[in-house]
Amino acid sequence: QVQLVQSGGGLVQAGGSLRLSCAASGRTFSVSTLGWFRQAPGKERDFVAATSWRGDSTFYADSVKGRFTISRDAAKNTVDLQMNSLTPEDTAAYYCAAGNIMINVARADEYRYWGQGTQVTVSS
Repeated sequence: QVQLVQSGGGLVQAGGSLRLSCAASGRTFSVSTLGWFRQAPGKERDFVAATSWRGDSTFYADSVKGRFTISRDAAKNTVDLQMNSLTPEDTAAYYCAAGNIMINVARADEYRYWGQGTQVTVSS
């Protein structure tokens, strides 16, 4: 089992920044990919960003490219999501996820472990 504990998030004005963090513990040797997803009320869970466990490969949804940065801290066993230039359209519950055998890192159903979720609200 892998446990993921999220921190960060909150309320920010449009144009502002927030940072999310996700700490992984347990059988992390089995993890190949860490990702972030978000889900707005009444909508599906959408891919935001992903990174390899070593942090040498990163992937982003088109909607966040150039604004969000995913990063790994191997010493702390965390994956962070730095979010800049936030807009009201970024308002959602954000979830970190971990997977082992991955074909498409943008597919939520390929991730086995999930964090508890954290709310990000961007006011206009």
